[in-house]
Amino acid sequence: MITTAKRLEQVQEYYFSQKLREVGQLISKGKPIINMGIGSPDLKPDHKVIAAIQNAMNDPKAHQYQSYQGLPELRKGFAHFYKNNFQVGVNPDTEVLPLMGSKEGIMHISLAFLNEGDEVLIPNPGYPTYVSVTNLVGAQPVLYDLKAENNWEPDLDALEKQDLSKVKIMWTNYPNMPTGAAGSLALFEKLVAFVKKHQILLINDNPYSFVLNNNPISILQVDEAKDIALELNSLSKTFNMSGWRVGMVIGNAKYIDAVLKVKSNMDSGMFYGIQKGAIEALQLEADWFEQQNAIYSRRRNLVFQLADNLGCTYDKNSVGMFVWAKLPEGVASSEEYVDKLLYENDLFIAPGTIFGDKGEGYVRFSLCIEEEKIKEVLGRISVEEEIHL
Repeated sequence: MITTAKRLEQVQEYYFSQKLREVGQLISKGKPIINMGIGSPDLKPDHKVIAAIQNAMNDPKAHQYQSYQGLPELRKGFAHFYKNNFQVGVNPDTEVLPLMGSKEGIMHISLAFLNEGDEVLIPNPGYPTYVSVTNLVGAQPVLYDLKAENNWEPDLDALEKQDLSKVKIMWTNYPNMPTGAAGSLALFEKLVAFVKKHQILLINDNPYSFVLNNNPISILQVDEAKDIALELNSLSKTFNMSGWRVGMVIGNAKYIDAVLKVKSNMDSGMFYGIQKGAIEALQLEADWFEQQNAIYSRRRNLVFQLADNLGCTYDKNSVGMFVWAKLPEGVASSEEYVDKLLYENDLFIAPGTIFGDKGEGYVRFSLCIEEEKIKEVLGRISVEEEIHL
């Protein structure tokens, strides 16, 4: 029997990969499961975006290998998007690198900058991929706590007291997933000063800026941030293109070149038609965001009602496409609570613990589900039923 690599001992199968198989088995047995656990947009891209990929099929270049750096007009599209929405100017030829989803960027950046034994500052709770990729490349995750009383922002004074001599990368994610904390330019200024002092590469993962958020911001708006920071972004949530796998990393040309060295050895370029669709998406006007947010706002209000019925508490000022909710007093385990909802009420939501041990006591509701389905859940779980959970 051929043994697997030791690095696999440091990672587990992604929670949703395992749990969705379980949910699928229940559905196959006739259970009317409603899935509010996954952040995969159920809405369509704009019709102009779909037309762009369809029209691209007839272009002779569509079926050839593509540039590792993407089409020049796609890089220009990203640069224009950042200038128009964040007032951040970048060189599309050297400071923008399209990615097949920002998730691959987490791996590419880690491979480009981390050596075995390097340490990585990772938020807790936070996106699980930061930890798993760090482990896969042989570096060491160093978790830093995010707490509700600190508005889900890092305690930089506490971090200053730690030994940071081996830290090479710091991951941040604002607007934050799973908590919905918006972040602020004041926070970004503190983060940039912190990493400059300790010579740490800062990466802000920024796919949620335009979902139920009236103040989109970028880490690169901070003066001199480009010297020490990169930003990942994605079209998945902003433009309902999660299955298309379109993202990008933006920042200092030297850092981008290092990531490109990895990427060029990992793929053979993004499909031409997808790039054409992405170019069209990046040109959409502000009314696109307004229309999307009107839908998400109605859904969120219904999820707030559901959370109320379950006795959960939440921050009405949070942003993004999730509702992060604190469980009722006396509930000891988020995962047990989620399983009880799944098996007794045919509802699947995400336990906070999949985002780190500081997520215990919380659950996450996704807004990627049509209003009628949320109303159906509300019909199943009335206020009177709360005590049974």
